[in-house]
Amino acid sequence: MSSFMRKRRMAAITYDPKINKETPQHRVILQEIEGLIKVFKDGHVERPQIVPNVTSKLPNELGVTSSDMVIDRYTNIWARLYVPKILCQGNKLPLLIYFHGGGFCVGSASWICYHEFLVKLASIANCVIMSVNYRLAPENPLPRAYDDGVKTIAWVRQKVLLSANEDYWWLNKVDFSSTFLVGDSAGGNIAHNVAIRLCSKIGDLKPITLKGTILIQPFFGGESRTYSEKYTAQLPRSALTLASADTYWRLALPTGANRDHPWCNPIANEGEYLVNIRDIPGILVCISELDILRDWNLEFCATLNRVVGNKKLVEYVMFKGVGHAFQVLNKSQIAQARTTDLIEHIKAFIGR
Repeated sequence: MSSFMRKRRMAAITYDPKINKETPQHRVILQEIEGLIKVFKDGHVERPQIVPNVTSKLPNELGVTSSDMVIDRYTNIWARLYVPKILCQGNKLPLLIYFHGGGFCVGSASWICYHEFLVKLASIANCVIMSVNYRLAPENPLPRAYDDGVKTIAWVRQKVLLSANEDYWWLNKVDFSSTFLVGDSAGGNIAHNVAIRLCSKIGDLKPITLKGTILIQPFFGGESRTYSEKYTAQLPRSALTLASADTYWRLALPTGANRDHPWCNPIANEGEYLVNIRDIPGILVCISELDILRDWNLEFCATLNRVVGNKKLVEYVMFKGVGHAFQVLNKSQIAQARTTDLIEHIKAFIGR
């Protein structure tokens, strides 16, 4: 296949906003998060392009190579790869399989905010990153995003077993015994739930070894309201409000499920759903002080440690003075400083 045709194909899968600029005025809106998504009674979904999509191309001086690859052509799952150009002391690198945020309903691996953040993470933490573009709700409600995560792991495993060729040169740079599932917000939820699914298949993953999960402000919730949900002051254009969180869950959960479904509320029923994750060597949870999810995240850590009975399994770090998704959506000086701290914590965790 010519390089031109390959570029054409990749361009087709890296741009996916579904915008209909001629939406009839008489359409009835069932659910809406202003500026992000409208869901109409007839099933039509609009996602305004609030964040620019970018190609994988990177300047040479960043020291990272990026490219896109198809995971499943039939369901249009793809991933963006980030590979540091210089290996640290010639060693192979950990693999981070990353899931973007967006309430399961919006977002893309080609969003510029994720592209910039993951370039920085790959470079500083010296790791290979696969950023997965999974299917979105409401057209694809949960558990399809989890299915896509499991399918991505299976795809990587297949490529490893078949051994690297010219198209998959990056496989030779990866230490697959040091694989981590990572994500922020809804992506953190996906990383957690994919890990639970994989725990029942640990023996079938070889030569891949799941060494840990890194959950950045994971999107959990429940029918009850926590203190941080009720009283954490949010700016008008906050990345996540209580109203938008509720709407995301209505669009993402299966029909008839409420927010105490274990996919949303993993600590329901005394955390019995969490027992399945005890075989994972380590879990890092990154929490934002001004995030409405703060208390859910703290309770998740406490419940998991209590259920599993291993105080060393879960560790968390609290980032002061910043809110939800600060590392990708906030350019303030304090957010930039906290993002540097976040990357250093991830680097230390994957380097243990």
